[in-house]
Amino acid sequence: MPTIETVDRNLKLKIQNSKLAGSGRLYMTLNQMLDQTVRQHGSKLGYIYRGQKISFAEMSQKADALAAALGQLGIRPGDRFALCVRNSIEFVTTWFACARLGAIAVHINFMTSQDEMAYILKDSGAKGVLIQKEFGGKIRPAAATAGAGFLVSIDEQPKNSGEYLFSDLENRGRGQHYDRFEAQKNTTAAILYTSGTTGKPKGAMLSHLNLASNVQDAVFHLGFVPQKEVMLCILPMFHIFALTAIILASVYLAVPIVIVESVTPPQHWLKLIAKWKVTVFPAIPPIYHALANKAKGIKGLVLKYLFFRTVKKGISGAAPLPAEVLERFEKKFGVPIYEGYGLTETSPVISANAVVKRKPGTVGIVIPNVKVKIVNDQEEELPTGEEGEIVVKGPNVMQGYFNLPQESKECFTQDGFFKTGDIGRFDAEGFLTICDRKKDMIIIKGLKVFPAQIEQIILNHPGVAEAAVVGIPVEGGDEIIKAFVTAKEGSVLNKTELQEMLQAKLPPYKRPREIEVREALPKNALQKILKRVLRREAQEKMKNQRAEI
Repeated sequence: MPTIETVDRNLKLKIQNSKLAGSGRLYMTLNQMLDQTVRQHGSKLGYIYRGQKISFAEMSQKADALAAALGQLGIRPGDRFALCVRNSIEFVTTWFACARLGAIAVHINFMTSQDEMAYILKDSGAKGVLIQKEFGGKIRPAAATAGAGFLVSIDEQPKNSGEYLFSDLENRGRGQHYDRFEAQKNTTAAILYTSGTTGKPKGAMLSHLNLASNVQDAVFHLGFVPQKEVMLCILPMFHIFALTAIILASVYLAVPIVIVESVTPPQHWLKLIAKWKVTVFPAIPPIYHALANKAKGIKGLVLKYLFFRTVKKGISGAAPLPAEVLERFEKKFGVPIYEGYGLTETSPVISANAVVKRKPGTVGIVIPNVKVKIVNDQEEELPTGEEGEIVVKGPNVMQGYFNLPQESKECFTQDGFFKTGDIGRFDAEGFLTICDRKKDMIIIKGLKVFPAQIEQIILNHPGVAEAAVVGIPVEGGDEIIKAFVTAKEGSVLNKTELQEMLQAKLPPYKRPREIEVREALPKNALQKILKRVLRREAQEKMKNQRAEI
């Protein structure tokens, strides 16, 4: 079994010999990227999905057919079209059909609540939605509430007027002419909603330049080899990590992706890794943690030598990767993990541990053509080693938040750097370490949760006076949500009643695991609730409970 050092060295040589490595920074649009791959590698396998093998040329033809049909239904350049489905070839096809029409793909997290779906559809002004039967109970009424136009189902016959079956539209558009939009680099390609600190989701507008530059600058930094890799896609395609590091990287490098609809059960995709000889394994920290825990005794040998024998690298993002998880995974599997850092607003990659330069425990070095500074509250750059806010400038930084011009303006410094809200520092070698995340943000299995939304729902209860929601780190790099509440004078709070109220309003991953009723919450001199104190107390309580067990 090759060592991690051997894998690193071999990848470095391949990258140095690659004709695409470091290729010109005259970035292509996403349409040009797909056209180039179809022209040069059209017959090459691009997608493995439910036993189907689909070439890049075949996917491109599907996208053209769907674009023609969507055009007949009134989708025009600049229109928004939402996608609310699991990982599928239909997601990829629809995404590129939108790009070829000049329409904007709006990603919807299918795990979110009906109310949030309706908000996103209404805020974006989506004229149509790609749906599937599994989520019909939420997305259909959400679309009706938002007035989202027509629905296209990937797996269900039309129920009402204004509904279409995906395969019927594809057949209808096959061979039909449509006005293909010649996208410019500043043409908006997608809107991805990220939870706002006020509780309302904000739509980050990402252009062709944002996404194309990020994939082109990041893939070689991360050691991807053109025409040689096979990538697994278990990350949800609605997430920016999967969009850039898997879907777009696959097209740019002309490498196939094995599309998996769900991360559970893992036995399914472990078999696919072995069957299709996967070389790149993008995942989030809880998955690496679970695999490292499973790799014991005979089971560990089976995982390492049967399922992971062809995997050359793991890519980790969306949440901090604990050093202990990285060490255990690498020791047991012999596969290096390259951790990176990014945001939806930065398309997403800002920095990553490169094949040629790696330091576990950090989020690597800044990728090419992106600038990062560490600044203080006065936006003055701080020297190496000092902690401050991470600010970013580059072709990957979003155009702004959809329909929010003032908030868009406020998230940039005076000299045009995007304010991440994260605290970090550089070391003497240029490696970036994240010291703290946005003050209140919680990450649940790679998905961002902002407490304000949960707090507002709790405060709507007539008996609640105050509410504070925090995330408590747990083993494996994940977090659990805990809510602290106080009662109004004369009221008695029932925790079961509060949980039932939250259950009706929030998807499972946003619901507090625990609610604690207190007489008072810790506050500073300005009467602001001290969440850091609550977080610390909750961690201590959890630690003591474990010790007693």
